[in-house]
Amino acid sequence: MAKQKASRPATKSAVKKRSGAKAAARSSARKAVKAKARIVTPKKPARPRQRIAISHHREEDFKADGLRAYAKYRDLGIAAASHGLAQAHVIRLQGPCNPAEVSKLHFHDVEFQMVYVLKGWVKTYMDGQGETLMKEGSAWTQPPKIKHMILDYSDDVELLEVILPAEFRTVELKA
Repeated sequence: MAKQKASRPATKSAVKKRSGAKAAARSSARKAVKAKARIVTPKKPARPRQRIAISHHREEDFKADGLRAYAKYRDLGIAAASHGLAQAHVIRLQGPCNPAEVSKLHFHDVEFQMVYVLKGWVKTYMDGQGETLMKEGSAWTQPPKIKHMILDYSDDVELLEVILPAEFRTVELKA
């Protein structure tokens, strides 16, 4: 029996040493995790607070000062109200359609683009989609940098376009 009593404290001491080593390892691992959690990732600069934008239809607001010479644009005030986060405008393509002028393959370097046909129709080509006739009430999105072009449109076509961000680059491609 004396041997058993002597070996129990030795066993307890060995267990304490092993569990002490495990505790130290766990403690080191926890400290490493906590240290990583303390690393501050740089925050995006806060955007200025958005304002309300109200735009009522006025014929004189359609301007020939946009991306395409064959179109008139009515800015809806979204770019200014959102501090450049997005833009929205109504586009009137000027008829009759001249395919030599409008059918130029291009893409826009945007994060998001959506078009809704308010009036008339427009025939488009989008890479991977092919030719599509969009009529009054049709809507579509164009993924970032998708190659596309207008093929034809009615003389009365009006489109609503929403784009993020407000400022973007357009690249004309050789067909």
